[in-house]
This record gives sequence, structure tokens and C-alpha cells, in this order.
Amino acid sequence: MDAGKKTAGKQFLYISLICPDVMKLLKSKILLSSTKYAPVIGETASTVWEFVVKYATLTYDSLRFGEIEDFPETSEPVWILGQQFSALTEKDEILADVTSRLWLTYRKNFQPIGGTGPTSDTGWGCMLRCGQMILGQALICRHLGRDWRWSPGQRQRAEYISILNAFIDKKDSYYSIHQIAQMGVGEGKSIGQWYGPNTVAQVLKKLAVFDSWSRLAVHVAMDNTVVIEEIKRLCMPWLDFDRGACAVSEEPREMNGDLEGACALAEEETALWKPLVLLIPLRLGLSDINEAYIEPLKQCFMMPQSLGVIGGKPNSAHYFIGFVGDELIYLDPHTTQPAVDPNEDGQFPDDSYHCQHPPCRMHICELDPSIAAGFFCQTEDDFDDWCAQIRKVSSCRGLPMFELVDSQPSHLITADVLNLTPDFSDSDRLERFFDSEDEEFEILSL
Repeated sequence: MDAGKKTAGKQFLYISLICPDVMKLLKSKILLSSTKYAPVIGETASTVWEFVVKYATLTYDSLRFGEIEDFPETSEPVWILGQQFSALTEKDEILADVTSRLWLTYRKNFQPIGGTGPTSDTGWGCMLRCGQMILGQALICRHLGRDWRWSPGQRQRAEYISILNAFIDKKDSYYSIHQIAQMGVGEGKSIGQWYGPNTVAQVLKKLAVFDSWSRLAVHVAMDNTVVIEEIKRLCMPWLDFDRGACAVSEEPREMNGDLEGACALAEEETALWKPLVLLIPLRLGLSDINEAYIEPLKQCFMMPQSLGVIGGKPNSAHYFIGFVGDELIYLDPHTTQPAVDPNEDGQFPDDSYHCQHPPCRMHICELDPSIAAGFFCQTEDDFDDWCAQIRKVSSCRGLPMFELVDSQPSHLITADVLNLTPDFSDSDRLERFFDSEDEEFEILSL
């Protein structure tokens, strides 16, 4: 057999294994010859792989957009991040709400990551983009409020521009793909490697420390357990819990590089509560989601504190923002768009950061069981209300997805308590193909 044909055959076999949907579309779109692989539109590529690198992103995106459908005519309520809509009478409101969420997708032609690394995250960055979206929703709630709506074509509020700037694909943006990819090296992930939900949650927690504008308290609850005392220590560090929940520590503490007593802090530093972003990595089954978790998962989307869920299904990661019936509603990052640079006045074209078509949907049983659920509590009252709702959900039908406890169980010592950086290098893994990379799923409990 001709060497060129043999190489091409191997390339097609590899593509068919890692991207079956793309392969199916490629077969229908190209005309094969012995050495050339020409798209129907007439352009040529010398090898299958060159063709895929040049065209597969476009065809994959086209395939996905071709699957988008409008909301069904159903009387069942539509829930999106704690707000309820009617699919029969409020479709415009649904689309306006979805469009107002940040849609962070693959980008190309940005500054090389690390100076010499990749200039696009196509094929490996979808979970990183989902992490950006769930944190972006937290920043919107923090600075603009849950009811804020995006107005295309108008000059935007300064807070909104600051939020977008935090995700611009540049090395100095707080939560850019550059920062996430490079911070992930400390979590054992090389640049260009696929992240799991737990890894991206840990990376976002570390990056949030440097965001002095938002001053978020990001907590990643491990071992399927949310410890109330840990969170209140994090969100109210100036209180001495050992002497009682209302006792203010008299010992000077170092904050922002200066030793100060709690009474000497600036007004914004003495707020009763640092806004909380709670991320809970979970495993809701082994290879498929356990049906006993379906109702509790739905309940999470109904809570006003909901930031949604990051996870996905084989071959793709998504940002899930709600549900209708037994279908999950999600934003899909698998669209490659050019990197965007701000204008001289700080404004920049932001249309590509908002999904302006009906959102994607998938049956909840297709969800891969490895997820991370997110919640935002602006105040202590919000957190107390969330705890009450979780306890109520836990007493209803279905299995509780995680445990909510008042204080740290004596047999369980977490890295947060010891103030150590968690090391997941020895965690049990369940590997699966995900977006052209091997996804590493963390089994938190069985």
C-alpha cells in the first residue's frame, strides 16, 4: 500500500476514535483522492490531519449549532439559575436571561500561553471555559445583580466592562485562559491538558485570591461535605469562632500586608461577610448518573443562590444553567472565535461573549456523573437561607448529593483547616475520553 494512503488511513482511524461526530461530518463534506483531501467548497489540504486542523473546528461548530432547537411548547416550568419562566408565554424573557450570561468559548490567535505555548485552546480548553462561565456568573451577581440584563449595541456599565476584562485572553487578566492554564501546572496539569471539574474549581479558588476588586471568598467543598463553620471562618475571618460566633478577635492580624486590628480596617474590609462562591465537586454515579440524584440536582437550579453546574457528557464539557422537564439547559463552549482586544477607551465588541440563540438542551440522564455545582451567597443571610434549603431538599425524595454539617467531623481533616495546598496526585482516577483529551475524574466517595 502507498505510504501516503497508509498514513492517511491511520489519521482517519485516530480521528474517528477521538471525534466520532466530527468524523461523520467530515465523511460527508470531503472528496477523497489518493493524496489530496479537498472540501466540497474547493480548497485543498495535503493531509487528513492538516484538513482537520484547518477545518474540523468549523465543522464541529456547525454540527453543534445545527442541533440547536427552540424551547418545546410545554407547560412545565423553565428554571434558569434560580428564576422560573414559562415556555409558553415567556420565551423572549428566557432568551434575554440566557443571553445575559457570559458565554466564554474557545478562542484563537491570542498571546501565547507562557510566552511560547499555544495560541488557541480549541480541543482542550472547554472545561476551563466552563469554569470561567460559572465564575463569571458569580461576578455578575456580585457587581451587577442576578436581574441584570445585557443590552447589545449600547455603551455598557463600567462594572460590566471590568468583569469582561477579568476574562480577556491575556496573561494579566485575573481569570484568563493564560492564568488558569498556568495555575493548573501546580495542580499537576500541563498546559494544554484537559481539566476535570474538581481541578478547575481548585484553580479558580487560587486565582480569586488576587482579585482585590471582587474580594470573593471561594470555597471548594471536598469529600462530599459542606462544613458550615469552615465557610463562616472563611467569609468572616475577623471573628474569633473559638470564643463564640460573635467575638471579634483582639489579636492584630496581617491583612493586605499590614498588621491591623479588626476595628482599624477600612469600611469595605469590615463588611460582615465576604461574598461566597461555593463550589462542590461531586460524583453522582460511576459511569452514568444515578437516577436517585436527579431530583436533588434539579432542586439546585431552583435555588436563588445557584451559579449552575459545570460538567458535561462524553467528548464535551458544558456549563449547565437550568432545566425544563427532564432536559438540562446549557451553554456550550465548543465554538472557536477570534481573540478580542479592548479599544483605547476600554470598551470592546462584546457580542461574541453572549449566546444570542436558544440555548442547547440535553436529557439529564446523558450527564456525566462527574460535576461541580456552584452557589453564590452575597450575604450571611443568603448562606443561612441556602443551608435551610439544602436541609429541606435532603429530607425529600432522592439521595442527597452531599452532606451539610455544622462543624468539621473529628475523623475528617481537610487541607483548608490545615491551611495546606491540596494535592490530588494520588487521588483515584476514572479516565474517559473528553474533548480529544483523557479526562481525569476524581472519585470523591462511593
